[in-house]
Amino acid sequence: MSDEKRKIKLQDVLLCALFAALTAVGAFLRIPTPLVPLTLQYLFTMLAGLLLGARLGAVSVLCYIVAGLAGLPVFAEGGGIGYVLKPSFGYIIGFLIAAWVTGRIANKTDAPSLKRLLAACFAGLLIVYGIGVLYLWLVNRLYLDKSLGLKTLFIYCFAVYVPGDALQCVLASVLVKRLLPILKRHRA
Repeated sequence: MSDEKRKIKLQDVLLCALFAALTAVGAFLRIPTPLVPLTLQYLFTMLAGLLLGARLGAVSVLCYIVAGLAGLPVFAEGGGIGYVLKPSFGYIIGFLIAAWVTGRIANKTDAPSLKRLLAACFAGLLIVYGIGVLYLWLVNRLYLDKSLGLKTLFIYCFAVYVPGDALQCVLASVLVKRLLPILKRHRA
């Protein structure tokens, strides 16, 4: 393997580790709400997909998930394998898939427009909500033996978060639009 290929691989590993760490930090930048805390995890998982691409963005989120399930307290409410039974774990699964989808949509061109970046972020957000709300409902219903109505799910698992998450989508898109040209010069 040439030194150039080795350097690129090391750079990729470091970037994945950086975004995994940023996602962990984002878990602790939170606003408490009744069912699931509002965090900045989605911002960093979006940025991973947009800046690193689909594959590496998903790898960075996977590293974050593995660290949390291995027992490191990197999730919003701790860590450990038992975290899969927490109602909020579905959002974490959603982060993984959303990072891949966000990166896939955004990086179809070398210079994505702001419109494409926003579309990628909002597509990822729909995935996070879809998986997160379904998982939350299933864990509450099947494991915790709690019944949550559609109104409760809509208000506390969706409507409360839409303004903040939409703002994170806009912030990520604007940041990436400015950062991509800089990163492309350094990676070339």
